[in-house]
Amino acid sequence: MASALLSATHLAAARGERLLFREVSLSLAPGEALVLRGANGAGKTTLQPHQARLTRPEAGEVHRDGAHHWIAHRTGLKPHETPRQHLQLWARAWGSDEADVDEVLAAMGLARPADLPARLLSAGQRQRTALARLKLQHRPVWLMDEPFSALDVDARKRLENEIEVHCSGGGAVIAAVHGEPGFAVSGEVVL
Repeated sequence: MASALLSATHLAAARGERLLFREVSLSLAPGEALVLRGANGAGKTTLQPHQARLTRPEAGEVHRDGAHHWIAHRTGLKPHETPRQHLQLWARAWGSDEADVDEVLAAMGLARPADLPARLLSAGQRQRTALARLKLQHRPVWLMDEPFSALDVDARKRLENEIEVHCSGGGAVIAAVHGEPGFAVSGEVVL
């Protein structure tokens, strides 16, 4: 059995005085895709920065082997920033080839609005720009918070395919979703 790319044991988190979840444990091996489920406010969005080791849980431990991408429910685009500028910035920050940006924009259906400021983009175009970061640099673990939010049918199918390809190549995904994910799921974590 392959070693875990990410594991969490006995995690707990609170918001103010309210306990969101406790005793959450999971393990994510290469090729797996886990789905986080729960009602609004259950802690799905809170759990993901803990998994990324960007915040500390109230209790428990997270171990991660290798780099990750975290696609939060907010896209991270500044209102004046274009999709091209956003991806060029991340390519430079990660030491990736900026020449790949045009290819990534085309692959994500963003060639046409590539030079429009984010404030003029649709919610789906902003979401696809955020998701395009996945294609700039290979990282084995993808942490995704509501990745299908605002996506049309074609963009959703494109993302489902990207997830399948990533997992079949030895990557792994944890995605917080509402409804059916549209990709092969190895397990669920319900909060």
